[in-house]
Amino acid sequence: MIGEPIARVWHVTLGIGAVLLLLIAYTILSMRQHRENPDDKTIPSWSQLSEGVKKSVEVNQRSNERWVVADAQATSLRLFWGVFWGVSGSLLIGMLMGCFAFVEAFLYPPLAFLAKIPPIALLAVFFVLAGTGETMYVTMIAFGVLPTLAQTVYLAVKEVPAELRYKAYTLGASHLEIIWNVLLRHVLPKLIDAIRLQIGPAMVYLIAAEMVVGDVGFGYRIRLQFKLLNMSVVYPYIVVLGAFGFGIDYALRKLQAFVSPWYAKGY
Repeated sequence: MIGEPIARVWHVTLGIGAVLLLLIAYTILSMRQHRENPDDKTIPSWSQLSEGVKKSVEVNQRSNERWVVADAQATSLRLFWGVFWGVSGSLLIGMLMGCFAFVEAFLYPPLAFLAKIPPIALLAVFFVLAGTGETMYVTMIAFGVLPTLAQTVYLAVKEVPAELRYKAYTLGASHLEIIWNVLLRHVLPKLIDAIRLQIGPAMVYLIAAEMVVGDVGFGYRIRLQFKLLNMSVVYPYIVVLGAFGFGIDYALRKLQAFVSPWYAKGY
């Protein structure tokens, strides 16, 4: 039957099986490539990958720091502050648009237009307006996620049944109390879902900018090691990026279950 759930054990088994298939496929591809060219670096063997991981986690003699630690700190801070300001701005703008028709009429057209512009296409503009320092990364991420998240909040407010507002007014609630106790509680879980979907695009914006002008961070390291054809370092970094995004998504799901348990139970 379509949509029928399966047992938890099957969820875990199938997930592990999918990961094993990917590892087996990579192993076969790497072995075939090295049979054709034993010195190949584009698809490293598992021993080459272990050397790349070792190089990433050991203290580098030139910079006196561990690459993966320094890059993770830089990228995570940029991503956090960019998403933080983007979410804060989108929550404010989306709530205002959903609550007040004149704000909706004023802001919806430019937001709908800006949501269609990929921030990567505006890299040069951000370089000119915000320089090439930390402010540029944060500004670009915030700009990239804000229009879409603001529209998500706005639509979520519009979905709140009018009966809930009328009942709250009948009980003597003020405008602010309705926004805080009725509308925001309805919007918050959907906003968290939207943030989960925007983490991937936000990381794309950040990695692209780090590749162009960064001097530290995942994007900078991947670009540098790719130029040197050190794919044994590039591939582990890609895996770390995937694990990084997965960890953020998992934390957001836990946050959603904590702040809106009634919503999470619907899944």
